[in-house]
Amino acid sequence: MGGRMAGKVAFITGIGRGQGRSHAVRLAEEGADIIGLDVGADLPDIPYPMATIADLDETVALVEKLGRRIVARTADVADRHAVRKVVDEGVTELGHLDVVIANAGVAALGNYPIETYFTTLDTLLIGVVNTVAAAYPYLPDGASIIATGSVAALVPGATDGPATGPGGRGYAFAKRTIAQFVRETALVMAPRGIRVNAVHPTNCDTDLLHTESMYALFRPDLEAPTRADAEVAFPAMQAMPIPYIQPIDVSNAVVYLASDESRYVTGLQLRVDGGAVIKQLPDAL
Repeated sequence: MGGRMAGKVAFITGIGRGQGRSHAVRLAEEGADIIGLDVGADLPDIPYPMATIADLDETVALVEKLGRRIVARTADVADRHAVRKVVDEGVTELGHLDVVIANAGVAALGNYPIETYFTTLDTLLIGVVNTVAAAYPYLPDGASIIATGSVAALVPGATDGPATGPGGRGYAFAKRTIAQFVRETALVMAPRGIRVNAVHPTNCDTDLLHTESMYALFRPDLEAPTRADAEVAFPAMQAMPIPYIQPIDVSNAVVYLASDESRYVTGLQLRVDGGAVIKQLPDAL
């Protein structure tokens, strides 16, 4: 077990599965205790199941197996009062808070109702603001705040074309705004030495990617594309010849930003994208 996060407590949203679970386990491997939440129920107008309470329990077991403490609750990040209650209970049990990772997300791209736009914003954008606001009263000087962005924040048209529907437009708007939120919040927090950064993944091998609607977007030439069909097209996103990254690739970046190794890194838009941005935008730095 490493020790880069020894003595620290991290609050992570969306820990039931995917990137959030990976972050919780990876930080625990480095010595952190965890406060976490997931919604534990399906959301309206999102066309695939959310993480379940059983998923959340599995994350708890994985963290505890590493010998770390964890306080995990069900809550919707769109409800600031509910998020604050989780943070309050976690800090009461674990004593303090050092790191915030606003990770909870949805991706409903395709021919879905207009209401999908608002549900997407509730989770991706309002959820990030609620997470940071709920945790801030407990943060000491030198703390770290990390938000999950997306290459959709950095590449115009990545998810806001006609085929992606209202959810795709909401996803793009939310992720672009998160990037700006990180920049402005970094400036606000700088006098206290609190770092605020974003991690922007390309397609990641999680449940958000592996849905029928996502496969259809990547293979519009097929009536009912399978995962195998879509994986032929996935590499077109990246400069590197890969279909997608793994959650651990994002988690390793999160560990760096959460640890004291990045004590003077703030306002950073850190891409973990296999070269997706530089491929789609040749003039990008």
